[in-house]
Amino acid sequence: MSLLFTNARLIDPEADTDGLGWLLVEKGRVSGTGTGTPPPKGKTIDCAGRCLAPGIVDIGVKVSEPGERHKESFRSAGQAAAAGGVTTMVTRPDTLPAIDNPETLEFVTRRAREVSPVRVLPMSALTKGRQGREMVEIGFMLDAGAAAFTDCDNVITDNRVASRCFTYARGLGALVIGHVQDPCLSRGAVATSGRFASLLGLPSVSPMAERIGLDRDLALVEMTGVRYHADQITTARALPRLERAKAAGLDVSAGIGIHHLTLNELDVGDYRTFFKLKPPLRSEGDRMAMAEAVATGLIDVISSMHTPQDEESKRLPFEEAASGAVALETLLPAALRLYHAGTLSLPQLFRAMSLNPARRLGLETGRLSVGAPADLVLFDPDAPFVLDRFKLRSKSKNTPFDGARMQGKVLGTWVGGKPVFGERKRK
Repeated sequence: MSLLFTNARLIDPEADTDGLGWLLVEKGRVSGTGTGTPPPKGKTIDCAGRCLAPGIVDIGVKVSEPGERHKESFRSAGQAAAAGGVTTMVTRPDTLPAIDNPETLEFVTRRAREVSPVRVLPMSALTKGRQGREMVEIGFMLDAGAAAFTDCDNVITDNRVASRCFTYARGLGALVIGHVQDPCLSRGAVATSGRFASLLGLPSVSPMAERIGLDRDLALVEMTGVRYHADQITTARALPRLERAKAAGLDVSAGIGIHHLTLNELDVGDYRTFFKLKPPLRSEGDRMAMAEAVATGLIDVISSMHTPQDEESKRLPFEEAASGAVALETLLPAALRLYHAGTLSLPQLFRAMSLNPARRLGLETGRLSVGAPADLVLFDPDAPFVLDRFKLRSKSKNTPFDGARMQGKVLGTWVGGKPVFGERKRK
């Protein structure tokens, strides 16, 4: 069926435009767009001036299948993603057991295809069991459909093992995703070092741990020539290193989680464990520097870093509580805080949330141009609401935005032209 979106505020990150127009979808792809009179074909959806943008491509989503399905399943994560305007989830391999062999990867792929309303691209571990000792069969995992390779927050400490993994990945054209924290400095830390952490009496880590971790990985990238993406850059001290690496022509990109882009270390307040993240929340100066880096394009990708944790693992003393927060449904309204503050435009936001991650993974999505897959999100950027965590579709409810006043509601989500959430129906 053809779909015609009219009276839409088209957010095009590829053309860097934001204006009223129409968009036509035929056979699951964008077949036309313009600002004049639309062609009289297909079912019409009147967007009433609301924003129509490419669906979000979210790198680094934790889905707890296999092993911890009570925290998050592909069904619940897919429903949360659709409600949040996320049309592609790139899922992490830090499951129980880790996704480190073709059989486990094929199980995940099949399970996601059966129950998730949005696209799912699973990543593979880089070493067996994410233990940093023995490389996975990268070629076999690529054949099985691995989108990228990462040991997540289990940083490989043996440089010889890391260099071997990078070299093999380079030979096969695979993308490696690194967690840039020095594990020795970061071990046991739950806050960023400074006066606030000292006042709270929390074990802390210097921001230098991130720069040291990035320096190590960039040296290995220079040595091996691998395609590399840093999952989260969160401190201003790491930015000059990243900028020099890009200027030198290394094939590197970097991301940041939405929580580090919109919250700071003071939000921990009275030891609120929903704000316990990995890496820990940073200073306001770091947060502002990260927002500026996204605006300039130095940081390429904004992601949710969706990490579900159950009540038992969060209702503990701050040092003992599990790290992470859910964010599939809150990614867009949280990101819109930057738009409403005048920090980023809507095309800039969707460049980082849709276009850049799609390009990094070699996907066709993330665009509104003719021929692109019709993965779309319709949203009202100004609609206010108070977040109630118990209304989230994720099985786990560990969001730091519980009770927060937010702006921006998703009205509809389409994957390949098929409605997967809240379609606004017109004649």
